Amino acid sequence: MLKKFTVQNYKNFRNKVSIDFENIAGYQFSTDCITDGLISKMLIYGRNATGKTNLGKALMDITSTLFGYHPVNDGILLNADSDRDYASFTYQFQFGEHDVIYKYSKFSDRALHSEQLIVNKNPIFRCDFAMQNYDFDHLKYIGAETAIVDRYLQSLDTEDSAGEFLTPRLPFLRWIISNVALKADALVLQLSGYVRRMAMLTVSNTIWSDSRRMYDSFFESLENKDNLKAFEEFLNQMGIACCLTLKKLPDGHQELYFSHNRLVPFYENASSGTLALLQLYSSFISVVRTASCIYLDEFDAFYHHEMAENVIRYFKLKYPGCQIIMTSHNTNLMTNRLMRPDCVLILSETGTLTTLCNATLRELREGHNLEKMYVNGEF
Repeated sequence: MLKKFTVQNYKNFRNKVSIDFENIAGYQFSTDCITDGLISKMLIYGRNATGKTNLGKALMDITSTLFGYHPVNDGILLNADSDRDYASFTYQFQFGEHDVIYKYSKFSDRALHSEQLIVNKNPIFRCDFAMQNYDFDHLKYIGAETAIVDRYLQSLDTEDSAGEFLTPRLPFLRWIISNVALKADALVLQLSGYVRRMAMLTVSNTIWSDSRRMYDSFFESLENKDNLKAFEEFLNQMGIACCLTLKKLPDGHQELYFSHNRLVPFYENASSGTLALLQLYSSFISVVRTASCIYLDEFDAFYHHEMAENVIRYFKLKYPGCQIIMTSHNTNLMTNRLMRPDCVLILSETGTLTTLCNATLRELREGHNLEKMYVNGEF
Protein backbone atom coordinates (compact mmCIF):
# COMPACT_ATOMS: atom_id res chain seq x y z
CA MET A 1 0.00 0.00 0.00
CA LEU A 2 1.02 3.61 -0.42
CA LYS A 3 2.33 5.19 2.80
CA LYS A 4 3.16 8.70 1.64
CA PHE A 5 3.32 10.80 -1.49
CA THR A 6 5.16 14.11 -1.83
CA VAL A 7 5.39 16.49 -4.78
CA GLN A 8 7.17 19.82 -5.19
CA ASN A 9 7.38 22.51 -7.88
CA TYR A 10 4.49 20.99 -9.77
CA LYS A 11 1.80 23.22 -11.32
CA ASN A 12 0.31 25.28 -8.45
CA PHE A 13 2.36 23.45 -5.79
CA ARG A 14 5.55 25.47 -5.52
CA ASN A 15 6.40 24.09 -2.06
CA LYS A 16 6.27 20.49 -0.92
CA VAL A 17 2.82 19.03 -0.40
CA SER A 18 2.31 15.52 0.99
CA ILE A 19 -0.49 12.99 1.28
CA ASP A 20 0.46 11.02 4.39
CA PHE A 21 -1.47 7.77 4.80
CA GLU A 22 0.41 7.00 8.03
CA ASN A 23 -0.81 10.14 9.81
CA ILE A 24 -3.33 8.34 12.03
CA ALA A 25 -4.52 9.96 15.25
CA GLY A 26 -5.92 6.84 16.91
CA TYR A 27 -9.64 7.58 16.88
CA GLN A 28 -11.90 4.70 17.91
CA PHE A 29 -14.73 5.56 15.51
CA SER A 30 -15.04 5.28 11.71
CA THR A 31 -12.36 2.61 11.87
CA ASP A 32 -13.42 1.40 8.40
CA CYS A 33 -11.35 4.29 7.02
CA ILE A 34 -8.19 2.45 8.12
CA THR A 35 -6.70 -0.71 6.62
CA ASP A 36 -3.55 -2.42 7.91
CA GLY A 37 -2.51 0.65 9.88
CA LEU A 38 -2.81 3.02 6.91
CA ILE A 39 -5.57 5.39 5.77
CA SER A 40 -7.56 3.68 3.03
CA LYS A 41 -10.44 6.17 2.70
CA MET A 42 -9.56 9.86 2.56
CA LEU A 43 -11.58 12.99 1.82
CA ILE A 44 -9.85 16.15 0.59
CA TYR A 45 -11.88 19.36 0.84
CA GLY A 46 -10.86 22.41 -1.14
CA ARG A 47 -12.36 25.49 -2.73
CA ASN A 48 -12.22 26.06 -6.47
CA ALA A 49 -8.73 26.56 -7.93
CA THR A 50 -6.90 25.17 -4.89
CA GLY A 51 -5.41 22.35 -6.97
CA LYS A 52 -7.47 19.25 -6.12
CA THR A 53 -7.31 18.00 -9.71
CA ASN A 54 -3.62 18.89 -10.01
CA LEU A 55 -2.90 16.90 -6.84
CA GLY A 56 -4.54 13.86 -8.39
CA LYS A 57 -2.56 14.29 -11.60
CA ALA A 58 0.64 14.56 -9.58
CA LEU A 59 -0.19 11.37 -7.66
CA MET A 60 -0.85 9.50 -10.92
CA ASP A 61 2.30 10.79 -12.63
CA ILE A 62 4.12 7.58 -11.70
CA THR A 63 1.80 5.56 -13.96
CA SER A 64 2.94 7.40 -17.09
CA THR A 65 6.56 7.69 -15.91
CA LEU A 66 6.98 3.97 -15.26
CA PHE A 67 4.75 2.45 -17.89
CA GLY A 68 4.20 5.07 -20.56
CA TYR A 69 0.49 5.26 -19.91
CA HIS A 70 -1.26 8.24 -21.49
CA PRO A 71 0.29 11.25 -19.75
CA VAL A 72 -1.95 12.80 -17.12
CA ASN A 73 0.03 16.04 -17.19
CA ASP A 74 -0.92 17.91 -20.30
CA GLY A 75 0.21 21.49 -20.59
CA ILE A 76 2.63 23.20 -18.19
CA LEU A 77 4.26 20.87 -15.66
CA LEU A 78 6.35 23.22 -13.53
CA ASN A 79 5.24 25.89 -11.09
CA ALA A 80 5.28 29.25 -12.90
CA ASP A 81 6.74 31.19 -9.93
CA SER A 82 9.62 28.86 -9.09
CA ASP A 83 13.25 29.21 -10.14
CA ARG A 84 13.72 25.41 -10.15
CA ASP A 85 13.59 23.84 -13.58
CA TYR A 86 12.28 20.43 -12.48
CA ALA A 87 9.45 18.94 -10.43
CA SER A 88 10.07 16.28 -7.76
CA PHE A 89 7.93 13.24 -6.93
CA THR A 90 8.42 10.85 -4.00
CA TYR A 91 6.38 7.69 -3.35
CA GLN A 92 6.79 5.61 -0.19
CA PHE A 93 5.23 2.14 -0.21
CA GLN A 94 4.74 -0.62 2.33
CA PHE A 95 4.82 -4.22 1.12
CA GLY A 96 4.65 -6.58 4.07
CA GLU A 97 7.54 -5.65 6.33
CA HIS A 98 9.39 -3.82 3.57
CA ASP A 99 9.54 -0.06 3.07
CA VAL A 100 10.12 1.02 -0.53
CA ILE A 101 10.80 4.61 -1.61
CA TYR A 102 10.80 5.54 -5.28
CA LYS A 103 11.63 9.13 -6.12
CA TYR A 104 12.30 10.96 -9.33
CA SER A 105 12.36 14.45 -10.77
CA LYS A 106 11.64 15.66 -14.29
CA PHE A 107 12.09 18.75 -16.43
CA SER A 108 8.94 18.02 -18.40
CA ASP A 109 6.42 15.25 -18.73
CA ARG A 110 8.89 13.05 -20.64
CA ALA A 111 12.30 14.43 -19.66
CA LEU A 112 13.76 12.90 -16.50
CA HIS A 113 16.14 14.86 -14.28
CA SER A 114 16.93 12.15 -11.68
CA GLU A 115 15.71 8.83 -10.30
CA GLN A 116 16.35 6.84 -7.11
CA LEU A 117 15.14 3.65 -5.40
CA ILE A 118 15.54 3.01 -1.66
CA VAL A 119 14.49 -0.23 0.07
CA ASN A 120 14.43 -0.50 3.86
CA LYS A 121 16.62 2.64 4.03
CA ASN A 122 19.20 1.02 1.73
CA PRO A 123 19.92 2.94 -1.51
CA ILE A 124 19.53 0.50 -4.43
CA PHE A 125 20.33 2.72 -7.40
CA ARG A 126 20.61 6.40 -8.23
CA CYS A 127 20.53 8.08 -11.62
CA ASP A 128 21.41 11.73 -12.06
CA PHE A 129 20.55 12.17 -15.72
CA ALA A 130 21.36 15.87 -15.73
CA MET A 131 24.94 15.30 -14.52
CA GLN A 132 25.28 11.84 -16.12
CA ASN A 133 26.21 10.35 -12.76
CA TYR A 134 24.97 6.83 -11.95
CA ASP A 135 25.21 4.33 -9.08
CA PHE A 136 24.05 0.73 -9.63
CA ASP A 137 26.13 -0.95 -6.91
CA HIS A 138 23.33 -2.41 -4.80
CA LEU A 139 21.03 -4.11 -7.32
CA LYS A 140 21.62 -7.47 -5.60
CA TYR A 141 19.41 -6.32 -2.73
CA ILE A 142 16.35 -6.45 -5.03
CA GLY A 143 17.43 -9.54 -6.97
CA ALA A 144 18.49 -7.57 -10.06
CA GLU A 145 22.21 -8.26 -9.93
CA THR A 146 22.07 -9.85 -13.42
CA ALA A 147 21.08 -6.53 -14.99
CA ILE A 148 23.49 -5.53 -17.76
CA VAL A 149 23.53 -1.84 -16.92
CA ASP A 150 25.88 -1.00 -19.81
CA ARG A 151 23.03 -1.73 -22.21
CA TYR A 152 20.81 0.65 -20.29
CA LEU A 153 23.47 3.37 -20.31
CA GLN A 154 23.94 2.93 -24.05
CA SER A 155 20.26 3.59 -24.58
CA LEU A 156 20.67 6.97 -22.87
CA ASP A 157 23.24 8.14 -25.41
CA THR A 158 21.04 7.96 -28.51
CA GLU A 159 21.25 11.46 -29.98
CA ASP A 160 20.71 12.99 -33.38
CA SER A 161 23.19 15.15 -35.26
CA ALA A 162 22.06 18.24 -33.38
CA GLY A 163 22.77 16.62 -30.01
CA GLU A 164 19.09 16.14 -29.17
CA PHE A 165 17.91 12.86 -27.65
CA LEU A 166 15.95 10.81 -30.16
CA THR A 167 13.73 9.17 -27.52
CA PRO A 168 12.78 10.10 -23.95
CA ARG A 169 15.15 8.71 -21.35
CA LEU A 170 13.75 5.47 -20.00
CA PRO A 171 13.49 5.28 -16.18
CA PHE A 172 15.93 2.65 -14.91
CA LEU A 173 13.25 1.02 -12.76
CA ARG A 174 11.09 0.56 -15.82
CA TRP A 175 14.07 -0.91 -17.65
CA ILE A 176 14.71 -3.39 -14.80
CA ILE A 177 11.09 -4.55 -14.79
CA SER A 178 11.18 -5.15 -18.55
CA ASN A 179 14.68 -6.59 -18.97
CA VAL A 180 15.66 -8.52 -15.83
CA ALA A 181 14.46 -11.95 -14.76
CA LEU A 182 13.07 -11.28 -11.28
CA LYS A 183 11.50 -13.62 -8.74
CA ALA A 184 7.72 -13.58 -8.67
CA ASP A 185 7.70 -11.97 -5.21
CA ALA A 186 10.38 -9.36 -5.98
CA LEU A 187 9.71 -6.00 -4.35
CA VAL A 188 10.02 -4.10 -7.61
CA LEU A 189 7.33 -6.34 -9.11
CA GLN A 190 5.09 -5.68 -6.12
CA LEU A 191 5.65 -1.96 -6.67
CA SER A 192 4.98 -2.40 -10.38
CA GLY A 193 1.76 -4.27 -9.67
CA TYR A 194 0.51 -1.55 -7.33
CA VAL A 195 1.30 1.27 -9.76
CA ARG A 196 -0.35 -0.49 -12.72
CA ARG A 197 -3.56 -0.63 -10.69
CA MET A 198 -3.66 3.07 -9.78
CA ALA A 199 -6.35 5.17 -11.44
CA MET A 200 -7.85 8.66 -11.42
CA LEU A 201 -11.54 9.16 -12.17
CA THR A 202 -13.44 12.40 -12.68
CA VAL A 203 -17.21 12.14 -12.53
CA SER A 204 -19.45 14.22 -14.77
CA ASN A 205 -23.12 14.32 -15.71
CA THR A 206 -22.32 15.60 -19.20
CA ILE A 207 -23.97 13.09 -21.51
CA TRP A 208 -23.65 14.03 -25.19
CA SER A 209 -26.16 12.81 -27.73
CA ASP A 210 -23.77 10.26 -29.17
CA SER A 211 -21.98 9.35 -25.95
CA ARG A 212 -24.37 6.51 -25.28
CA ARG A 213 -21.92 4.35 -27.23
CA MET A 214 -19.56 4.76 -24.30
CA TYR A 215 -21.93 2.67 -22.19
CA ASP A 216 -22.70 -0.08 -24.71
CA SER A 217 -20.12 -2.43 -23.19
CA PHE A 218 -21.44 -1.68 -19.71
CA PHE A 219 -25.02 -2.37 -20.78
CA GLU A 220 -23.82 -5.61 -22.39
CA SER A 221 -22.28 -6.61 -19.06
CA LEU A 222 -25.73 -6.24 -17.53
CA GLU A 223 -26.85 -9.28 -19.56
CA ASN A 224 -25.48 -11.13 -16.56
CA LYS A 225 -28.40 -11.02 -14.13
CA ASP A 226 -26.06 -10.71 -11.16
CA ASN A 227 -24.48 -7.59 -12.69
CA LEU A 228 -27.90 -6.08 -13.41
CA LYS A 229 -29.01 -6.80 -9.85
CA ALA A 230 -25.81 -5.30 -8.45
CA PHE A 231 -26.33 -2.06 -10.41
CA GLU A 232 -29.97 -1.90 -9.32
CA GLU A 233 -28.95 -2.42 -5.68
CA PHE A 234 -26.32 0.29 -6.04
CA LEU A 235 -28.94 2.81 -7.21
CA ASN A 236 -31.27 1.72 -4.41
CA GLN A 237 -28.52 2.24 -1.83
CA MET A 238 -27.94 5.71 -3.26
CA GLY A 239 -31.57 6.54 -2.49
CA ILE A 240 -32.99 5.97 -6.00
CA ALA A 241 -35.84 3.50 -5.61
CA CYS A 242 -36.14 1.67 -8.91
CA CYS A 243 -36.31 -1.67 -10.66
CA LEU A 244 -34.34 -2.23 -13.84
CA THR A 245 -34.95 -4.34 -16.94
CA LEU A 246 -32.61 -5.01 -19.86
CA LYS A 247 -33.87 -5.81 -23.35
CA LYS A 248 -32.10 -6.45 -26.64
CA LEU A 249 -33.09 -4.17 -29.51
CA PRO A 250 -33.53 -5.36 -33.13
CA ASP A 251 -30.12 -3.90 -34.01
CA GLY A 252 -28.49 -6.11 -31.37
CA HIS A 253 -27.77 -3.37 -28.85
CA GLN A 254 -28.94 -3.62 -25.26
CA GLU A 255 -31.44 -1.10 -23.87
CA LEU A 256 -31.81 -0.46 -20.15
CA TYR A 257 -35.23 0.46 -18.78
CA PHE A 258 -36.87 1.56 -15.57
CA SER A 259 -39.41 -1.16 -14.93
CA HIS A 260 -42.95 0.19 -14.39
CA ASN A 261 -46.32 -0.83 -15.83
CA ARG A 262 -44.74 0.50 -18.99
CA LEU A 263 -41.01 0.30 -19.58
CA VAL A 264 -39.27 3.69 -19.43
CA PRO A 265 -35.90 4.02 -21.27
CA PHE A 266 -33.22 4.60 -18.63
CA TYR A 267 -30.76 6.65 -20.62
CA GLU A 268 -33.22 9.20 -21.99
CA ASN A 269 -35.22 9.67 -18.77
CA ALA A 270 -32.73 9.42 -15.90
CA SER A 271 -31.98 12.62 -13.98
CA SER A 272 -28.58 14.29 -14.32
CA GLY A 273 -27.66 12.99 -10.87
CA THR A 274 -28.64 9.44 -11.83
CA LEU A 275 -26.59 9.70 -15.04
CA ALA A 276 -23.65 10.86 -12.95
CA LEU A 277 -24.14 7.76 -10.80
CA LEU A 278 -24.17 5.67 -13.98
CA GLN A 279 -20.86 7.19 -15.04
CA LEU A 280 -19.36 6.70 -11.58
CA TYR A 281 -20.52 3.11 -11.33
CA SER A 282 -19.59 2.07 -14.88
CA SER A 283 -16.15 3.69 -14.60
CA PHE A 284 -15.49 2.65 -11.03
CA ILE A 285 -16.67 -0.95 -11.30
CA SER A 286 -14.41 -1.56 -14.30
CA VAL A 287 -11.25 -0.78 -12.32
CA VAL A 288 -12.04 -1.17 -8.63
CA ARG A 289 -12.07 -4.95 -8.56
CA THR A 290 -8.31 -4.94 -9.01
CA ALA A 291 -7.46 -1.32 -8.17
CA SER A 292 -4.83 -0.47 -5.58
CA CYS A 293 -5.40 3.31 -5.33
CA ILE A 294 -8.14 5.46 -6.88
CA TYR A 295 -8.30 9.26 -6.91
CA LEU A 296 -11.95 10.29 -7.28
CA ASP A 297 -11.96 13.96 -8.22
CA GLU A 298 -15.11 15.87 -7.17
CA PHE A 299 -17.01 12.60 -7.07
CA ASP A 300 -20.13 14.26 -5.60
CA ALA A 301 -20.38 17.31 -7.88
CA PHE A 302 -23.92 16.40 -8.99
CA TYR A 303 -25.25 14.68 -5.88
CA HIS A 304 -27.43 15.71 -2.97
CA HIS A 305 -25.35 15.53 0.22
CA GLU A 306 -27.26 12.46 1.44
CA MET A 307 -26.46 10.65 -1.81
CA ALA A 308 -22.80 11.66 -1.49
CA GLU A 309 -22.77 10.15 2.00
CA ASN A 310 -24.29 6.96 0.61
CA VAL A 311 -21.55 6.77 -2.04
CA ILE A 312 -18.84 6.97 0.63
CA ARG A 313 -20.56 4.30 2.73
CA TYR A 314 -20.77 2.09 -0.35
CA PHE A 315 -17.05 2.46 -1.08
CA LYS A 316 -16.08 1.71 2.51
CA LEU A 317 -18.28 -1.39 2.66
CA LYS A 318 -17.53 -2.87 -0.76
CA TYR A 319 -13.83 -2.04 -1.17
CA PRO A 320 -12.14 -1.99 2.26
CA GLY A 321 -8.65 -2.74 0.93
CA CYS A 322 -8.54 -0.17 -1.88
CA GLN A 323 -7.00 3.20 -1.05
CA ILE A 324 -9.62 5.71 -2.24
CA ILE A 325 -8.99 9.46 -2.16
CA MET A 326 -12.08 11.58 -2.76
CA THR A 327 -12.17 15.34 -3.33
CA SER A 328 -15.18 17.53 -2.68
CA HIS A 329 -16.58 21.04 -2.18
CA ASN A 330 -19.27 19.62 0.08
CA THR A 331 -18.81 20.60 3.74
CA ASN A 332 -21.70 18.28 4.69
CA LEU A 333 -19.26 15.42 4.30
CA MET A 334 -17.16 16.80 7.17
CA THR A 335 -18.79 14.51 9.71
CA ASN A 336 -17.56 11.84 12.07
CA ARG A 337 -20.50 9.67 11.00
CA LEU A 338 -18.64 8.99 7.77
CA MET A 339 -15.00 9.84 8.19
CA ARG A 340 -12.78 11.01 11.07
CA PRO A 341 -10.61 14.07 11.69
CA ASP A 342 -7.40 12.34 10.57
CA CYS A 343 -8.97 11.20 7.27
CA VAL A 344 -10.44 14.58 6.25
CA LEU A 345 -7.93 17.08 4.86
CA ILE A 346 -8.15 20.72 3.80
CA LEU A 347 -6.29 21.87 0.68
CA SER A 348 -5.67 25.60 1.01
CA GLU A 349 -5.22 28.23 -1.69
CA THR A 350 -1.52 28.37 -0.78
CA GLY A 351 -1.08 24.67 -1.55
CA THR A 352 -0.91 23.27 1.98
CA LEU A 353 -2.68 20.01 2.85
CA THR A 354 -3.67 19.61 6.50
CA THR A 355 -5.80 17.07 8.37
CA LEU A 356 -8.62 18.50 10.48
CA CYS A 357 -7.04 17.15 13.67
CA ASN A 358 -3.82 19.03 12.88
CA ALA A 359 -5.62 22.21 11.79
CA THR A 360 -6.82 23.15 15.29
CA LEU A 361 -5.47 23.20 18.83
CA ARG A 362 -8.71 21.73 20.10
CA GLU A 363 -8.87 18.00 20.78
CA LEU A 364 -11.46 16.72 18.32
CA ARG A 365 -13.90 14.10 19.56
CA GLU A 366 -16.63 11.98 18.01
CA GLY A 367 -19.38 14.32 19.14
CA HIS A 368 -17.91 17.44 17.54
CA ASN A 369 -19.74 18.97 14.57
CA LEU A 370 -16.82 19.27 12.15
CA GLU A 371 -18.75 21.15 9.48
CA LYS A 372 -19.98 23.77 11.96
CA MET A 373 -16.44 24.18 13.30
CA TYR A 374 -15.13 24.65 9.75
CA VAL A 375 -17.77 27.23 8.85
CA ASN A 376 -17.01 29.11 12.07
CA GLY A 377 -13.33 29.32 11.18
CA GLU A 378 -12.06 26.81 13.71
CA PHE A 379 -9.64 25.22 11.23
